[in-house]
Amino acid sequence: MTFSRFFGRGRDAAPSAPQPADAPAPDDAVEAASDASGDDETSEVDDTSPEDASQRTWRERAEAVMPTGASTGSKRAVALWGDDVDLGLPTHLLSARGCRVVDVQGNSYVDCTMALGSVALGYGEPRVTRAVVEAAGEGHVGALSSWREVELAERLHTLIPCAERVQFLKSGAEAASAAVRIARTYTGRDRVVASGYFGWHDWASEQAGVPAAVLAATRHVLFDDVETLERAVAEAGDDLAAVVIEPVVERTPSEAWLRRARELCDARGAVLVFDEVKTGFRLAPGGYQEVCGITPDLATFGKALANGYPLAAVVGHAAVMDAARNTWISSTLASEATALAAALAVLDWHEEADVCATLAETGREMRAALDRAIDASGVGAVSTEGLDPMFLLRWDDPKREARFLAECARAGVIVKRGAYNFAAVAHDEEAIQEIEAAVSSALVTLGDWERSG
Repeated sequence: MTFSRFFGRGRDAAPSAPQPADAPAPDDAVEAASDASGDDETSEVDDTSPEDASQRTWRERAEAVMPTGASTGSKRAVALWGDDVDLGLPTHLLSARGCRVVDVQGNSYVDCTMALGSVALGYGEPRVTRAVVEAAGEGHVGALSSWREVELAERLHTLIPCAERVQFLKSGAEAASAAVRIARTYTGRDRVVASGYFGWHDWASEQAGVPAAVLAATRHVLFDDVETLERAVAEAGDDLAAVVIEPVVERTPSEAWLRRARELCDARGAVLVFDEVKTGFRLAPGGYQEVCGITPDLATFGKALANGYPLAAVVGHAAVMDAARNTWISSTLASEATALAAALAVLDWHEEADVCATLAETGREMRAALDRAIDASGVGAVSTEGLDPMFLLRWDDPKREARFLAECARAGVIVKRGAYNFAAVAHDEEAIQEIEAAVSSALVTLGDWERSG
């Protein structure tokens, strides 16, 4: 169909699509661009390629047009490197493969963050990529739901203990909000007791811009603290809709914590929700509920589920999940086929190999490399903590941590500030050796800096 029928003009009159300022010109446009170089009117837009643009230029450009400099909070320069950010440190990505990323200046780094844990196999994993390309070639969205949505839901049903029903969304925060909406619909109640991080949506946030009435409906409690949990549940009384728990926060919880949460929800007729966004397909395919043997009513999954492609799920017992029919939870691209295809390829991996055991072993080797470097350096007040597949470096001073992170980057390794560093299947022996060497170099430099006063 030609749009000239409706708009009264043909293809010749249509404006050309703008090229991003940094995109390389198409081959057939290079000569035309050269011919136009002598025109009197010149653009002030920075037309350097990503490889040629300096890190400072990219950061400044981002901060000029984006309110926080990055759409993902943990990828903001200050979140990556600390308050006194060296402008030479990497902030923008050109490519990623395996466990390595390349910045816009062409510098390669071993990545210990693995896109905030969303990638457990490796960047650009071939089987996942083939599945995504195939889905994209078929047309990744349309008027109808993808068949992959049904197949993936059926396979998750067999993997996750509580997953009698499955609904897909695009982010972990969206899935958590959907779980709370379902719980409130199922119980006809409002109050939520929460422990953990569930994204930026109003029900879980205590930030500016959240209405006071919404803030009052959620009570946040300390992780693995039975007493505060009991007190918060008692305060909510008969209006308790859900207890929402991130079951692992830097360490595993006591069995008493999760078991008491289960007992309190059963006694009050409330819904127990586990946020398994970080733990699913990392500690076990079915998340921490598969490990601990305590089954929630609802659970959320994301991140490693699709190896970095945007997909999340809220799953749960049929009686609770079916309350979704009595409210409205919908996302235009929830059944977009490329992310579903990626997740199906991830499940194939888990069927053919013990991916989670590999992640645990790889994480142990990564931590051991860091521990050796720390011991050899003599630098104190820093240690590795957490679970092997998702661990962190604990520092006594954020300035020391920031200096260490910067020196690691200069030595070719990106280490996460705070929680977590995530193991991936792609972290091979060579990469782990590079991590140990970079951390050793960074710690020696840090020690010299501290001794120099």
